Amino acid sequence: MSKSSIGREIELNKDADGVYRGGSAHRKYLARRRLAKVTSRKIENDWELRRYIVKKLKSYWSPEQIAGRLKLVQGQTKISHETIYTFVYTKRPDLTKYLRHQKSKYRKRRGSRARISLARAMKVRRFEERPSVVHERSRLGDWENDTIVGKEKKQRILTNVERKSGYGLGWKLETVTAEIVNEAMVKIFRKIPSDKRLTLTRDNGPEFGDYDKTLEEKTNLSVYRANAYHSWERGTNENWNGLLRQFFPKGTYFASITQYEIDRVVNLLNSRPRKRLGYRTPREEFRKSCVSD
Repeated sequence: MSKSSIGREIELNKDADGVYRGGSAHRKYLARRRLAKVTSRKIENDWELRRYIVKKLKSYWSPEQIAGRLKLVQGQTKISHETIYTFVYTKRPDLTKYLRHQKSKYRKRRGSRARISLARAMKVRRFEERPSVVHERSRLGDWENDTIVGKEKKQRILTNVERKSGYGLGWKLETVTAEIVNEAMVKIFRKIPSDKRLTLTRDNGPEFGDYDKTLEEKTNLSVYRANAYHSWERGTNENWNGLLRQFFPKGTYFASITQYEIDRVVNLLNSRPRKRLGYRTPREEFRKSCVSD
C-alpha cells in the first residue's frame, strides 16, 4: 500500500483528538457504507418518483413499462426495472398483486444479455433460423407441436400438426415430464415416413426440456423453438388445438379420457374437408405420397 493511501485513510478516519484508532476507524467506515446505500435508493429518497411508480403499478403497468416510459419522457434512463422490482419485493410487497408474474422474491438475472443469448443459441435453434420454405407451406414434413392441459394439470394431450396438410396427431400423457414427452415424440415420429420428418417447431415450455438434440438424433427432425409469447409462430398447431378443444373443452378432467377417444376425435378432424386444401381432407393431403397413415 502506498504512503498516500495510508495518509488518506488516517486523515479520513482519525478521531477528534487527531489519533487514528482501528476500531473507531472501522465503525466510521461502516457508517459511511450505510449512508451511501440509503442515498443511492432512488425510489425511497424521491417521493415524486415513488408516487409515480406506485400509481402506475396500481394501473397494472409492469416495472419494465414504467422504466421505459420514464426514459421516453425524460430522454435518459431514470431508473431500471430491476430497481423497481427490488423496491416492490423488499419495501412494498403489498404491490406484488398488481404484477402479472408474481414471485416471492425478485432475483436479478446474472450475466449480460449477450451471454444469455449465446448460451440459449448453443442449446436450441430459434424460430428465426427456420428455413423460409417452411413458411411457404409448399412441402409436406414441417410440423408444429405443443400440449393441451386438463383440469387436473398433470395430464395432457401431446399434439403434433403438419403445416401444409393440417394433418394432426394426439397422444395421451398420463404424467408430464420432459423425459416422458421426449419418449412419446420418438414413438410418434418413428411411425411417420422418414421423408415427412423435416422440421418441428415447438414452444419453450418446461415439458420439452433440453431434449431437442436427442429428438433430432432419433427422428431426423430439425427442431426449432418459437419465441416466448409468440404463439402465432406455431399458428397451425394453435388452430388445431382449438379444434380439439371443441371435444375436450377447458375444465375437462383428462383422467377420464382414453387414448381411444382421442384417436376417434383426431380421426374426425383429419377427415374434415378444409377450404384451404380445396376441400380435400388433411388425411388425403398428407397421404399423397405416404404409403401408410
